[in-house]
Amino acid sequence: MLEFVNKYLIGTSVPLLLIAGGIFFLVKLRGRPVICPILTARAMLTPSEDSKNGLSPFRSVTMALAGTLGVGNIVGVASAIALGGFGSIFWMWISALAAMILKYAEITISVSHRRKRNGENHGGAMYYIEDRFEAAGRKGQGRTVGWIFAALCLVVAYGVGCMMQVNAVSSSFEGVFGVSPWICGALLAAMTAPVITKGTRGISALTEWLVPLMSVGYVIMSVVVMIKCRGRLGEAFVGILTDAFTVKSTAGGILGFLVSDAVRFGTMRGLLSNEAGCGTAPFAHAASDATQPAKQGAWGIFEVFVDTILLCTMTALVIILNYDQACAYSDNGIMMTLKAYSASLGVYAEYFLTAAVLLFAYATVICWAQYGMECVLYMFKNRKKARVIYYTSFCVAAFLGAIVAPGAVWALSDAAMGSMTLINLAVIAAMSTEIKGLTEEYFGRKKR
Repeated sequence: MLEFVNKYLIGTSVPLLLIAGGIFFLVKLRGRPVICPILTARAMLTPSEDSKNGLSPFRSVTMALAGTLGVGNIVGVASAIALGGFGSIFWMWISALAAMILKYAEITISVSHRRKRNGENHGGAMYYIEDRFEAAGRKGQGRTVGWIFAALCLVVAYGVGCMMQVNAVSSSFEGVFGVSPWICGALLAAMTAPVITKGTRGISALTEWLVPLMSVGYVIMSVVVMIKCRGRLGEAFVGILTDAFTVKSTAGGILGFLVSDAVRFGTMRGLLSNEAGCGTAPFAHAASDATQPAKQGAWGIFEVFVDTILLCTMTALVIILNYDQACAYSDNGIMMTLKAYSASLGVYAEYFLTAAVLLFAYATVICWAQYGMECVLYMFKNRKKARVIYYTSFCVAAFLGAIVAPGAVWALSDAAMGSMTLINLAVIAAMSTEIKGLTEEYFGRKKR
Protein backbone atom coordinates (compact mmCIF):
# COMPACT_ATOMS: atom_id res chain seq x y z
CA MET A 1 0.00 0.00 0.00
CA LEU A 2 2.76 2.43 0.96
CA GLU A 3 4.65 1.60 -2.24
CA PHE A 4 1.51 2.32 -4.27
CA VAL A 5 1.06 5.70 -2.54
CA ASN A 6 4.71 6.64 -3.05
CA LYS A 7 4.77 5.65 -6.71
CA TYR A 8 1.39 6.70 -8.05
CA LEU A 9 0.30 9.50 -5.69
CA ILE A 10 3.32 11.11 -4.01
CA GLY A 11 5.72 10.13 -6.80
CA THR A 12 3.46 11.67 -9.44
CA SER A 13 2.11 14.77 -7.73
CA VAL A 14 5.27 16.00 -5.98
CA PRO A 15 7.44 16.26 -9.15
CA LEU A 16 4.67 18.11 -10.95
CA LEU A 17 3.96 20.49 -8.10
CA LEU A 18 7.63 21.22 -7.38
CA ILE A 19 8.24 22.23 -10.98
CA ALA A 20 4.91 24.08 -11.22
CA GLY A 21 5.57 25.82 -7.90
CA GLY A 22 9.04 26.87 -9.02
CA ILE A 23 7.67 28.35 -12.26
CA PHE A 24 4.83 30.06 -10.37
CA PHE A 25 7.17 31.81 -7.92
CA LEU A 26 9.69 32.62 -10.63
CA VAL A 27 6.94 34.52 -12.48
CA LYS A 28 5.35 35.95 -9.33
CA LEU A 29 8.64 37.35 -8.06
CA ARG A 30 9.75 38.36 -11.56
CA GLY A 31 12.77 36.14 -11.11
CA ARG A 32 14.49 38.72 -8.91
CA PRO A 33 16.29 36.40 -6.47
CA VAL A 34 17.61 34.35 -9.41
CA ILE A 35 18.24 36.89 -12.18
CA CYS A 36 19.81 39.44 -9.82
CA PRO A 37 22.89 37.46 -8.69
CA ILE A 38 24.78 40.53 -7.50
CA LEU A 39 21.95 41.60 -5.20
CA THR A 40 21.48 38.01 -4.04
CA ALA A 41 25.19 37.70 -3.24
CA ARG A 42 25.10 41.06 -1.45
CA ALA A 43 22.12 39.88 0.59
CA MET A 44 24.14 36.88 1.77
CA LEU A 45 27.38 38.72 2.45
CA THR A 46 26.05 41.88 4.11
CA PRO A 47 26.25 41.56 7.93
CA SER A 48 22.99 41.57 9.85
CA GLU A 49 21.85 44.87 11.30
CA ASP A 50 20.14 43.20 14.22
CA SER A 51 21.31 43.28 17.82
CA LYS A 52 22.38 39.62 17.72
CA ASN A 53 19.22 38.18 19.22
CA GLY A 54 19.65 35.02 17.19
CA LEU A 55 22.16 33.09 15.11
CA SER A 56 24.24 34.76 12.44
CA PRO A 57 22.89 34.18 8.92
CA PHE A 58 25.95 32.07 8.05
CA ARG A 59 25.60 29.91 11.14
CA SER A 60 21.93 29.37 10.29
CA VAL A 61 22.79 28.24 6.76
CA THR A 62 25.49 25.84 7.96
CA MET A 63 22.97 24.31 10.31
CA ALA A 64 20.47 23.99 7.47
CA LEU A 65 23.15 22.46 5.24
CA ALA A 66 24.01 20.02 8.02
CA GLY A 67 20.45 18.76 7.76
CA THR A 68 20.78 18.09 4.04
CA LEU A 69 24.42 17.05 3.55
CA GLY A 70 24.26 13.37 4.38
CA VAL A 71 22.17 10.50 3.12
CA GLY A 72 20.79 12.65 0.31
CA ASN A 73 24.24 13.36 -1.13
CA ILE A 74 25.72 9.90 -0.77
CA VAL A 75 23.17 7.15 -0.24
CA GLY A 76 20.30 9.10 -1.82
CA VAL A 77 22.17 9.67 -5.08
CA ALA A 78 23.30 6.04 -5.24
CA SER A 79 19.74 4.93 -4.49
CA ALA A 80 18.36 7.16 -7.25
CA ILE A 81 20.78 5.71 -9.80
CA ALA A 82 20.19 2.11 -8.72
CA LEU A 83 16.41 2.45 -8.77
CA GLY A 84 15.81 5.03 -11.47
CA GLY A 85 18.85 4.77 -13.73
CA PHE A 86 21.29 7.48 -14.82
CA GLY A 87 18.39 9.66 -15.99
CA SER A 88 17.27 10.21 -12.41
CA ILE A 89 20.18 12.65 -12.04
CA PHE A 90 18.69 14.86 -14.77
CA TRP A 91 15.43 15.06 -12.82
CA MET A 92 17.40 15.79 -9.69
CA TRP A 93 18.80 18.82 -11.54
CA ILE A 94 15.35 19.91 -12.73
CA SER A 95 13.93 19.62 -9.22
CA ALA A 96 16.90 21.65 -7.93
CA LEU A 97 16.24 24.53 -10.33
CA ALA A 98 12.65 24.68 -9.14
CA ALA A 99 13.83 24.15 -5.58
CA MET A 100 16.01 27.28 -5.53
CA ILE A 101 13.13 29.71 -5.81
CA LEU A 102 10.87 27.57 -3.60
CA LYS A 103 13.46 27.45 -0.84
CA TYR A 104 13.89 31.19 -1.09
CA ALA A 105 10.12 31.63 -0.72
CA GLU A 106 9.67 29.36 2.30
CA ILE A 107 12.67 30.77 4.15
CA THR A 108 11.56 34.34 3.50
CA ILE A 109 8.04 33.77 4.82
CA SER A 110 9.29 31.77 7.81
CA VAL A 111 11.59 34.58 8.97
CA SER A 112 8.63 36.97 8.70
CA HIS A 113 6.39 34.73 10.84
CA ARG A 114 8.83 33.43 13.44
CA ARG A 115 8.24 33.59 17.17
CA LYS A 116 10.48 34.66 20.03
CA ARG A 117 10.71 32.33 23.01
CA ASN A 118 13.08 32.73 25.97
CA GLY A 119 14.94 35.46 24.09
CA GLU A 120 15.63 33.27 21.04
CA ASN A 121 14.05 33.16 17.59
CA HIS A 122 12.03 30.05 16.75
CA GLY A 123 10.16 29.26 13.58
CA GLY A 124 9.03 26.68 11.10
CA ALA A 125 6.35 25.94 8.57
CA MET A 126 3.82 25.22 11.33
CA TYR A 127 3.77 28.86 12.37
CA TYR A 128 3.13 30.42 8.99
CA ILE A 129 0.61 27.65 8.26
CA GLU A 130 -1.27 28.61 11.42
CA ASP A 131 -0.98 32.34 10.67
CA ARG A 132 -2.33 31.85 7.13
CA PHE A 133 -5.42 30.02 8.36
CA GLU A 134 -5.93 32.55 11.16
CA ALA A 135 -5.85 35.39 8.64
CA ALA A 136 -8.68 33.61 6.84
CA GLY A 137 -10.67 33.33 10.09
CA ARG A 138 -9.98 29.59 10.59
CA LYS A 139 -7.52 29.52 13.45
CA GLY A 140 -8.61 26.09 14.71
CA GLN A 141 -8.08 24.50 11.32
CA GLY A 142 -4.70 26.18 11.07
CA ARG A 143 -3.62 24.65 14.37
CA THR A 144 -4.76 21.21 13.17
CA VAL A 145 -2.92 21.44 9.85
CA GLY A 146 0.18 22.77 11.64
CA TRP A 147 0.00 19.84 14.06
CA ILE A 148 -0.27 17.35 11.19
CA PHE A 149 2.74 18.94 9.49
CA ALA A 150 4.76 18.73 12.71
CA ALA A 151 3.80 15.06 13.18
CA LEU A 152 4.91 14.23 9.62
CA CYS A 153 8.16 16.09 10.22
CA LEU A 154 8.79 13.99 13.32
CA VAL A 155 8.43 10.84 11.21
CA VAL A 156 11.10 12.15 8.84
CA ALA A 157 13.31 13.25 11.76
CA TYR A 158 13.29 9.76 13.26
CA GLY A 159 13.55 8.08 9.85
CA VAL A 160 15.81 9.77 7.31
CA GLY A 161 17.08 12.39 9.74
CA CYS A 162 18.31 9.82 12.25
CA MET A 163 17.95 6.12 11.45
CA MET A 164 19.03 6.28 7.80
CA GLN A 165 22.07 8.39 8.68
CA VAL A 166 23.21 5.91 11.32
CA ASN A 167 22.48 3.02 8.94
CA ALA A 168 24.79 4.60 6.35
CA VAL A 169 27.56 4.88 8.94
CA SER A 170 27.12 1.31 10.21
CA SER A 171 27.04 -0.10 6.66
CA SER A 172 30.24 1.71 5.70
CA PHE A 173 32.12 0.76 8.87
CA GLU A 174 31.00 -2.85 8.61
CA GLY A 175 31.87 -3.06 4.91
CA VAL A 176 35.29 -1.38 5.22
CA PHE A 177 36.51 -2.19 8.73
CA GLY A 178 34.27 -5.10 9.75
CA VAL A 179 32.91 -3.17 12.75
CA SER A 180 29.66 -4.55 14.17
CA PRO A 181 26.55 -2.42 13.47
CA TRP A 182 25.68 -2.70 17.17
CA ILE A 183 28.89 -0.88 18.07
CA CYS A 184 28.25 1.85 15.49
CA GLY A 185 24.71 2.33 16.76
CA ALA A 186 25.85 2.66 20.35
CA LEU A 187 28.64 5.07 19.35
CA LEU A 188 26.34 7.37 17.37
CA ALA A 189 23.74 7.37 20.13
CA ALA A 190 26.42 8.28 22.69
CA MET A 191 27.79 11.07 20.45
CA THR A 192 24.31 12.47 19.80
CA ALA A 193 22.97 12.69 23.35
CA PRO A 194 25.25 15.42 24.82
CA VAL A 195 25.01 17.72 21.78
CA ILE A 196 21.28 17.75 21.02
CA THR A 197 20.41 18.79 24.57
CA LYS A 198 22.30 22.08 24.03
CA GLY A 199 19.64 23.34 21.61
CA THR A 200 19.99 25.50 18.53
CA ARG A 201 23.05 27.49 19.66
CA GLY A 202 25.03 24.42 20.68
CA ILE A 203 24.23 22.52 17.48
CA SER A 204 24.93 25.48 15.18
CA ALA A 205 28.27 26.14 16.91
CA LEU A 206 29.35 22.64 15.88
CA THR A 207 27.97 22.75 12.33
CA GLU A 208 29.57 26.16 11.69
CA TRP A 209 32.99 24.53 11.31
CA LEU A 210 32.01 20.93 10.60
CA VAL A 211 30.00 21.60 7.41
CA PRO A 212 32.67 23.62 5.53
CA LEU A 213 35.38 21.16 6.56
CA MET A 214 33.65 18.02 5.36
CA SER A 215 32.29 19.68 2.21
CA VAL A 216 35.72 20.85 1.01
CA GLY A 217 37.25 17.43 1.63
CA TYR A 218 34.48 15.68 -0.27
CA VAL A 219 34.75 18.08 -3.22
CA ILE A 220 38.52 17.61 -3.50
CA MET A 221 38.21 13.83 -3.55
CA SER A 222 35.44 13.96 -6.17
CA VAL A 223 37.39 16.34 -8.41
CA VAL A 224 40.42 14.03 -8.31
CA VAL A 225 38.26 11.13 -9.53
CA MET A 226 36.80 13.21 -12.37
CA ILE A 227 40.28 14.37 -13.44
CA LYS A 228 41.50 10.78 -13.56
CA CYS A 229 38.42 9.75 -15.59
CA ARG A 230 38.13 12.94 -17.64
CA GLY A 231 38.15 11.00 -20.90
CA ARG A 232 34.79 9.43 -20.01
CA LEU A 233 33.08 12.48 -18.51
CA GLY A 234 31.32 13.27 -21.78
CA GLU A 235 29.90 9.74 -21.94
CA ALA A 236 28.59 10.11 -18.39
CA PHE A 237 26.65 13.28 -19.23
CA VAL A 238 25.29 11.72 -22.42
CA GLY A 239 24.13 8.71 -20.41
CA ILE A 240 22.29 10.97 -17.96
CA LEU A 241 20.52 12.93 -20.70
CA THR A 242 19.55 9.97 -22.87
CA ASP A 243 18.29 7.89 -19.96
CA ALA A 244 16.26 10.77 -18.51
CA PHE A 245 13.49 10.40 -21.06
CA THR A 246 13.30 6.62 -21.09
CA VAL A 247 9.81 5.52 -20.01
CA LYS A 248 10.23 2.61 -17.67
CA SER A 249 6.59 1.82 -17.02
CA THR A 250 4.41 -0.22 -19.38
CA ALA A 251 1.97 2.65 -19.86
CA GLY A 252 2.82 4.97 -22.72
CA GLY A 253 2.67 8.69 -23.19
CA ILE A 254 2.72 11.23 -20.40
CA LEU A 255 1.38 8.87 -17.72
CA GLY A 256 4.23 6.50 -18.28
CA PHE A 257 6.68 9.41 -18.15
CA LEU A 258 5.31 10.68 -14.84
CA VAL A 259 5.43 7.32 -13.09
CA SER A 260 8.81 6.36 -14.55
CA ASP A 261 11.45 5.45 -11.99
CA ALA A 262 13.83 8.14 -13.29
CA VAL A 263 11.36 10.95 -12.56
CA ARG A 264 10.12 9.49 -9.30
CA PHE A 265 13.43 8.65 -7.64
CA GLY A 266 15.30 11.57 -9.17
CA THR A 267 12.81 14.07 -7.80
CA MET A 268 12.25 12.39 -4.42
CA ARG A 269 15.97 11.91 -3.77
CA GLY A 270 16.56 15.46 -4.97
CA LEU A 271 13.95 16.61 -2.46
CA LEU A 272 15.68 14.56 0.22
CA SER A 273 18.97 16.18 -0.73
CA ASN A 274 17.98 19.86 -0.73
CA GLU A 275 14.70 19.69 1.27
CA ALA A 276 13.34 22.61 -0.75
CA GLY A 277 9.59 23.00 -0.71
CA CYS A 278 9.00 20.55 2.11
CA GLY A 279 9.17 23.15 4.89
CA THR A 280 12.16 21.96 6.95
CA ALA A 281 14.74 24.65 6.06
CA PRO A 282 12.64 27.30 7.88
CA PHE A 283 13.53 25.67 11.23
CA ALA A 284 17.19 26.64 10.88
CA HIS A 285 16.80 29.94 9.05
CA ALA A 286 14.09 31.35 11.30
CA ALA A 287 16.60 31.20 14.17
CA SER A 288 18.89 33.73 12.47
CA ASP A 289 19.21 37.35 13.52
CA ALA A 290 18.38 38.63 10.02
CA THR A 291 15.96 41.56 10.11
CA GLN A 292 15.04 41.43 6.41
CA PRO A 293 13.39 38.12 5.48
CA ALA A 294 14.46 38.31 1.82
CA LYS A 295 18.14 38.57 2.81
CA GLN A 296 17.94 35.29 4.68
CA GLY A 297 15.90 33.77 1.88
CA ALA A 298 18.79 34.39 -0.52
CA TRP A 299 20.83 31.85 1.42
CA GLY A 300 18.31 29.21 0.38
CA ILE A 301 19.34 29.61 -3.27
CA PHE A 302 22.97 29.12 -2.26
CA GLU A 303 22.05 26.04 -0.22
CA VAL A 304 20.36 24.25 -3.11
CA PHE A 305 23.24 25.05 -5.44
CA VAL A 306 25.90 23.68 -3.08
CA ASP A 307 23.89 20.68 -1.99
CA THR A 308 22.28 19.36 -5.17
CA ILE A 309 23.90 21.04 -8.19
CA LEU A 310 27.44 20.72 -6.82
CA LEU A 311 27.79 17.85 -4.32
CA CYS A 312 25.08 15.51 -5.59
CA THR A 313 26.28 15.90 -9.17
CA MET A 314 29.83 15.06 -8.14
CA THR A 315 28.68 11.93 -6.34
CA ALA A 316 26.57 10.89 -9.32
CA LEU A 317 29.38 11.38 -11.83
CA VAL A 318 31.82 9.35 -9.74
CA ILE A 319 29.30 6.48 -9.50
CA ILE A 320 28.50 6.58 -13.23
CA LEU A 321 32.17 6.74 -14.22
CA ASN A 322 32.83 3.60 -12.16
CA TYR A 323 29.43 1.98 -12.51
CA ASP A 324 30.80 -1.36 -13.69
CA GLN A 325 32.43 -1.85 -10.25
CA ALA A 326 29.76 -0.05 -8.22
CA CYS A 327 26.67 -1.75 -9.66
CA ALA A 328 27.42 -4.97 -7.78
CA TYR A 329 26.40 -3.13 -4.60
CA SER A 330 23.18 -1.59 -5.97
CA ASP A 331 21.21 -2.90 -2.98
CA ASN A 332 23.46 -0.96 -0.57
CA GLY A 333 23.76 2.73 -1.43
CA ILE A 334 26.68 3.54 0.83
CA MET A 335 28.81 0.61 -0.34
CA MET A 336 27.91 1.44 -3.94
CA THR A 337 29.37 4.92 -3.44
CA LEU A 338 32.42 3.68 -1.54
CA LYS A 339 33.30 1.19 -4.28
CA ALA A 340 32.86 3.85 -6.96
CA TYR A 341 35.43 6.11 -5.30
CA SER A 342 37.87 3.31 -4.46
CA ALA A 343 37.75 2.07 -8.07
CA SER A 344 39.57 5.26 -9.09
CA LEU A 345 41.48 6.20 -5.95
CA GLY A 346 42.30 2.85 -4.38
CA VAL A 347 41.32 1.26 -1.10
CA TYR A 348 42.46 4.28 0.94
CA ALA A 349 39.60 6.26 -0.56
CA GLU A 350 37.22 3.93 1.26
CA TYR A 351 38.85 4.83 4.57
CA PHE A 352 38.63 8.55 3.89
CA LEU A 353 35.06 8.35 2.62
CA THR A 354 34.00 6.24 5.60
CA ALA A 355 35.24 9.01 7.88
CA ALA A 356 33.44 11.56 5.71
CA VAL A 357 30.22 9.56 5.95
CA LEU A 358 30.53 9.60 9.73
CA LEU A 359 30.89 13.41 9.76
CA PHE A 360 28.11 13.97 7.21
CA ALA A 361 25.74 11.64 9.05
CA TYR A 362 26.55 13.00 12.49
CA ALA A 363 25.96 16.60 11.39
CA THR A 364 22.63 15.59 9.86
CA VAL A 365 21.53 13.63 12.94
CA ILE A 366 22.10 16.50 15.37
CA CYS A 367 20.50 19.01 13.02
CA TRP A 368 17.37 16.89 12.52
CA ALA A 369 17.21 16.33 16.26
CA GLN A 370 16.68 20.07 16.62
CA TYR A 371 14.09 20.11 13.82
CA GLY A 372 12.19 17.39 15.62
CA MET A 373 12.44 19.26 18.91
CA GLU A 374 10.89 22.36 17.34
CA CYS A 375 7.97 20.16 16.24
CA VAL A 376 7.62 18.68 19.74
CA LEU A 377 7.58 22.16 21.31
CA TYR A 378 4.83 23.15 18.88
CA MET A 379 2.71 20.03 19.41
CA PHE A 380 2.74 19.60 23.19
CA LYS A 381 1.99 21.97 26.04
CA ASN A 382 3.97 20.05 28.68
CA ARG A 383 7.28 20.96 27.09
CA LYS A 384 9.57 19.82 29.88
CA LYS A 385 8.22 16.26 29.87
CA ALA A 386 8.04 16.22 26.07
CA ARG A 387 11.72 17.20 25.83
CA VAL A 388 12.84 14.29 28.00
CA ILE A 389 10.73 11.77 26.09
CA TYR A 390 11.85 13.09 22.72
CA TYR A 391 15.58 13.19 23.49
CA THR A 392 15.46 9.66 24.90
CA SER A 393 13.48 8.22 22.00
CA PHE A 394 15.70 9.99 19.44
CA CYS A 395 18.84 8.43 20.91
CA VAL A 396 17.13 5.02 20.90
CA ALA A 397 16.27 5.56 17.22
CA ALA A 398 19.92 6.38 16.55
CA PHE A 399 20.91 3.03 18.02
CA LEU A 400 18.21 1.08 16.17
CA GLY A 401 19.11 2.73 12.86
CA ALA A 402 22.32 0.70 12.76
CA ILE A 403 20.53 -2.65 12.79
CA VAL A 404 17.12 -2.01 11.17
CA ALA A 405 16.63 -2.76 7.46
CA PRO A 406 16.48 0.57 5.58
CA GLY A 407 13.81 -0.32 2.99
CA ALA A 408 10.76 0.36 5.16
CA VAL A 409 12.35 3.52 6.61
CA TRP A 410 12.94 4.90 3.10
CA ALA A 411 9.34 4.18 2.07
CA LEU A 412 7.81 5.75 5.18
CA SER A 413 10.08 8.80 4.97
CA ASP A 414 9.27 9.30 1.27
CA ALA A 415 5.55 9.28 2.08
CA ALA A 416 5.92 11.65 5.04
CA MET A 417 8.23 14.09 3.24
CA GLY A 418 6.02 14.05 0.16
CA SER A 419 2.95 14.82 2.28
CA MET A 420 4.79 17.66 4.04
CA THR A 421 5.69 19.08 0.65
CA LEU A 422 2.09 19.03 -0.58
CA ILE A 423 0.92 20.90 2.54
CA ASN A 424 3.77 23.40 2.46
CA LEU A 425 3.48 24.18 -1.25
CA ALA A 426 -0.23 24.88 -0.91
CA VAL A 427 0.34 27.30 1.98
CA ILE A 428 3.28 29.25 0.52
CA ALA A 429 1.36 29.56 -2.76
CA ALA A 430 -1.53 31.08 -0.79
CA MET A 431 0.96 33.50 0.82
CA SER A 432 2.71 34.37 -2.43
CA THR A 433 1.52 37.99 -2.37
CA GLU A 434 3.16 38.51 1.03
CA ILE A 435 6.34 36.83 -0.20
CA LYS A 436 6.32 39.11 -3.23
CA GLY A 437 5.99 42.15 -0.98
CA LEU A 438 8.94 41.03 1.19
CA THR A 439 10.99 40.42 -1.97
CA GLU A 440 10.25 43.86 -3.39
CA GLU A 441 11.01 45.43 -0.03
CA TYR A 442 14.63 44.30 -0.37
CA PHE A 443 15.37 43.69 -4.06
CA GLY A 444 13.25 46.60 -5.29
CA ARG A 445 14.84 49.02 -2.85
CA LYS A 446 18.35 47.83 -3.66
CA LYS A 447 17.68 48.09 -7.39
CA ARG A 448 16.53 51.67 -7.04
